[in-house]
Amino acid sequence: MPPTGTLIPVDAPFSAGQEAWLAGFLAGVAAAGRRGTAAADAPAATVDVLFGTQTGNAGFLAEAAVAGARARGLGGSATALDDTTPERLAAMSHLLVVVSTYGEGEMPDNAGLFWEALQSGTAPRLEGLRYAVLGLGDRGYDDFCQAAKLIDTRLEQLGATRLHDRVDCDVDFEDPAAGWTTAVLERIAAETGASPAAPAGGPAPAPRPPRTPATWNKRTPYRSRLAVNRLLSGPAGAKEIRHYEFDLGDSGITYEAGDALAVVPLNDDALVGALLTHLGASGDEEADGRPLADILRTDREIRTPSKDLIADLVERAPSSGLASVVAHGDRSDLDSWLWGRDVLDLLRDAGSAAPGLAELLPLLRPLQARQYSISSSPLAHPDRVHLTVASVRYGTPHRTYAGVASTYLADRVGEDTSAGIYLQPNASFGVPADDDAPMIMIGPGTGIAPFRGFLHERAARGASGRNWLFFGDRHRATDFVYEDELTRLRESGVLTELDLAFSRDQTEKVYVQTRMRERSRELYGWLEDGAHLYVCGDASRMAKDVEAALLDVIAEQRGRGGDDAAEYLANLRRAKRYVRDVY
Repeated sequence: MPPTGTLIPVDAPFSAGQEAWLAGFLAGVAAAGRRGTAAADAPAATVDVLFGTQTGNAGFLAEAAVAGARARGLGGSATALDDTTPERLAAMSHLLVVVSTYGEGEMPDNAGLFWEALQSGTAPRLEGLRYAVLGLGDRGYDDFCQAAKLIDTRLEQLGATRLHDRVDCDVDFEDPAAGWTTAVLERIAAETGASPAAPAGGPAPAPRPPRTPATWNKRTPYRSRLAVNRLLSGPAGAKEIRHYEFDLGDSGITYEAGDALAVVPLNDDALVGALLTHLGASGDEEADGRPLADILRTDREIRTPSKDLIADLVERAPSSGLASVVAHGDRSDLDSWLWGRDVLDLLRDAGSAAPGLAELLPLLRPLQARQYSISSSPLAHPDRVHLTVASVRYGTPHRTYAGVASTYLADRVGEDTSAGIYLQPNASFGVPADDDAPMIMIGPGTGIAPFRGFLHERAARGASGRNWLFFGDRHRATDFVYEDELTRLRESGVLTELDLAFSRDQTEKVYVQTRMRERSRELYGWLEDGAHLYVCGDASRMAKDVEAALLDVIAEQRGRGGDDAAEYLANLRRAKRYVRDVY
């Protein structure tokens, strides 16, 4: 989850509609009651639900599907994709796959090993398997729901029979996900003759309530007071990194170290005004009974152009700069041309051919919440959530630009005023349950956020496990955030090892992966001692470079080559000892 304010599009947050849907399924389970005899206990069929997720929501949907199956007299279980194998699929009768797409069309972290095995030439034939696939994604990306498409196609290639057409869900996925789940389960129940058994033996145990009240979600966020807004980076630095603290008040929100907090931003009034001026509108015009200025400020994404808008402008203005780039058919060229440009830039590029305000609105995507890794522990700060956020600001000779949520927090939510928030749990990214287990954390820049929370958690628990942090940025003088705090943790013994890499402080650039290679022997020794290794930060370069360095370290220390190192790392993943929170 991005501490810098980047929207995670591939696994959208649980919303009010989905919470209600899940509650309905769980209520159905309770209503079904306990079965009276062993014969009655036997389900008509078992539905295996496999999920792949980066932030946890595909897992929630999988659990809801299992609850729905049981309510219909079917057996069911939910399992992460990486916790099964293609060979096990051959023994299944009914399979549901719920999978999000991560990055540029990639499998989420807990599905990569499964996909490697499924696409191999040794994968078994699956003629006896009936299946259906649900994808979570964002239509704003070219590889929309690519992970789901790949798995769906591969299962068909292996001879499995599709129960239901794949459904690819956009960021507002509640209704299509509910419809897919109901349709698939009803079909399985009808084909197998399953039906809910009459209650017997007393009521079923009450479902476990969610950690966070369903009241607070992307549709009804909690209005939280911003108690602290503090600059962490040096005033002379190129970066602006800030520390925020939100007061949880009477929200009932309970979080864990490793979770994320979603912030519901508002667009900058200056950008809204500039857009309205360009369109020749006052903003007082109404749509659905609301002023258009208010809709642009609160409901529409006007910073990042949508694919629909791009396509529309290319058709309207075939001689524009945008149309010229699109005509070349090179995706990387288009990405480079679009980088930094917003909706206003594209409208200006289209000139007089650009759409008017009424035509523009349907082409703008809904304004999404931004998720940030929480940088505190509830054991140390039960009443507040801390965030560590880099403010996004840049400019050209003609305009200045600002990140939607990062500058909303920095500039427009003053201390003691409020912003809409809700919790995004991340069950796969947390402090080891074993207080004796060593912990290695790699988090340059704002990637340090969750690890500050991890260290506070271990200090509060009195954990005896060793803790090693790799941190870096450009310049020590301006970018060493939380320096005093880390120094105290080092002196107190909570932080056993601290390796720093400030890339621009010497002629030759030094990164966290440089420090990893320098300490190859010790790093491998910690892994052999059972250490859990965590990575947080940029997915496009840093996370890949860190994984390459990790493979080099393992190969060097084991002396058995690259294939052995890859299998060693895969085993760490299977054991949940190598986990990432990257974006």
